[in-house]
Amino acid sequence: MIDLRSDTVTKPTEAMRRAAFEAEVGDDVYVEDPTINLLEQKAAEMLGKEAALFVTSGTQGNQIAVLTHCQRGQEVIMEQDAHIYYYEGAAMSAFAGIQPRTLKGHRGAMNPTEVKAAIRPEDIHFPETGLICLENTHNRAGGAIVSLENMQEIYTIANEHHVPVHLDGARLFNTVVASSVSVKEYAAQTDSIQICLSKGLGAPVGSIIAGTESFIARARKWRKRLGGGLRQAGIIAAPGLLALTEMVDRLEEDHRHAQKLADGFAQIPSLKIENIVETNIVLVNVEGTGHDANQFLQELKNEGILAVGFGPHTVRFTTHYDVNGSQIDVVIERVGELCASKL
Repeated sequence: MIDLRSDTVTKPTEAMRRAAFEAEVGDDVYVEDPTINLLEQKAAEMLGKEAALFVTSGTQGNQIAVLTHCQRGQEVIMEQDAHIYYYEGAAMSAFAGIQPRTLKGHRGAMNPTEVKAAIRPEDIHFPETGLICLENTHNRAGGAIVSLENMQEIYTIANEHHVPVHLDGARLFNTVVASSVSVKEYAAQTDSIQICLSKGLGAPVGSIIAGTESFIARARKWRKRLGGGLRQAGIIAAPGLLALTEMVDRLEEDHRHAQKLADGFAQIPSLKIENIVETNIVLVNVEGTGHDANQFLQELKNEGILAVGFGPHTVRFTTHYDVNGSQIDVVIERVGELCASKL
């Protein structure tokens, strides 16, 4: 089975498995796990932040950031298809007691002028704007890159209004590799940031949030409240260290595979590529086959290919470490045959 559902399905490398087995460990709730401490120090250094905190998932990291930045009854500005709004189970409302304020973006990027207009003035009728959330790359925009210039404009506006900015950078290193802009430059346009170790970077579990020392101290308490205080967690931190130090540059291969996939699908008359492929995600409209996304996905599965639905007629294919170039060729060939014969 060729699995293109997500880059979350990657298996840890042999080096990661060995590192987990050999990891030096301690009690992380006491801040005594040396491997966790090393991972957090390395991540903070890479991101240009004062401190970092290991969390179990990107969703937990995003929600800890909201809880740390905001007070109940406040509002958070975000793009209307942002992961933190679309895919995190309304956690910001359930846990933090805040309401989302969504803005329609262009390929995942909000218009800075509209962001400025959405920041609430002082008025008894309105919630206070507690946070602005960005996402880079933007998942539902097809792995689109939000430009550094866009982030800079929004961060300047946020600072002028004394509103913090959090970046859901789950796939930020895909942005870095594709844009040749350093991770520190992107991170500098934020007050806090979350990066995922278990997507394209291949670690089996975990994310990092980073910010000032005072922010991370408060975030650490929220992590504990949410049950995220871990004990001998160096076993899962060791693969994360390898993810940051050995797996970033290879993301370019995933991007090449995604472009190859898109180019191949573009030659199939019944398929339409919906996104500009910049990183490792390809969105394909299958309406021309006469099938909806779910029916098409079942046909794909019968051919030994897995993908995910992204709308009534949209299917998402995501390239990653465990799919090689030869398998991409197979996918293009089988999908072409499928569309020519069965659909």
